[in-house]
Amino acid sequence: MRTRRQEIQRFAVFALLPLSIFILVLVVPFGRGVYFTFTDWNGFDITKFVGFDNYIAAFQNDDFWQSMGLTLAYVAASLVLVNVVGFVLALLVTMPLRGVNGLRTAFFLPNLIGGVILGLIWQFLFGQAFPVLAEATGIPVFEENWLLDTTTAFWAMVIVTVWQMSGYMMIIYITALMSIEQEALEASLIDGTNAVQRLFLIKMPLMAQAFTISLFLTMRNAFMAYDLNLSLTGGNPYGTTELISLQVFREAFSFGNFASGQTQAVLMFVVIAIAALAQVAISKRYEVQR
Repeated sequence: MRTRRQEIQRFAVFALLPLSIFILVLVVPFGRGVYFTFTDWNGFDITKFVGFDNYIAAFQNDDFWQSMGLTLAYVAASLVLVNVVGFVLALLVTMPLRGVNGLRTAFFLPNLIGGVILGLIWQFLFGQAFPVLAEATGIPVFEENWLLDTTTAFWAMVIVTVWQMSGYMMIIYITALMSIEQEALEASLIDGTNAVQRLFLIKMPLMAQAFTISLFLTMRNAFMAYDLNLSLTGGNPYGTTELISLQVFREAFSFGNFASGQTQAVLMFVVIAIAALAQVAISKRYEVQR
């Protein structure tokens, strides 16, 4: 009986308090938010229950689906490029080179810069530094401000995202590379494998968990991108770079449609949850097979 009581006390100390905070801070507000989507909530009061009217309006909102489609494209591009660059950087800084610690610091440093400051820095680079670079080098791709073109503005956001996030993913891949048992690499050397074969047949399969974590973090951050989108392009030109987080914010706080904005936020959550669960399930299956 005494042991049972001690177990309950341990649970109360180490689990009950964090669980209560989690419920109060996340679960309850989320539940209230879902409830608001079925009302005519104006940010302060609720006068009537409207059922699924907000969801029907969201599905018929062309701006919402345009932002969602753009966000999916942005997530896909970021998912590939961030992890490819991060993995290549990890391979580079795990080589026996001089100044490798300085390189690691330099590559990781952009991740410490906030999204708003990062957007302002790259606004200056795209708007003023690139034309000067084009004049000095004669490279035509730098002549125009990328943020003013409907096509290049999207890729400008992707480039800044890759520059910011690759260093963080590099750290994860470095940890995975350094945790590979040397016996496996030595055995592959005895079998006569070259560096490329060791990378694709030995190292990458043993790093499956690192890929799962990195892909999940990249996907989450890309779906939730807001501050960089706001400070770099503000959704311009002509709303062609407005990601779903910025669209939801403007629907609620710029146009005053709080119930509609909350509905779009719930739909965004559903899409993110499905994408994240699918990615983790596929990655975990690959880990088991390997």
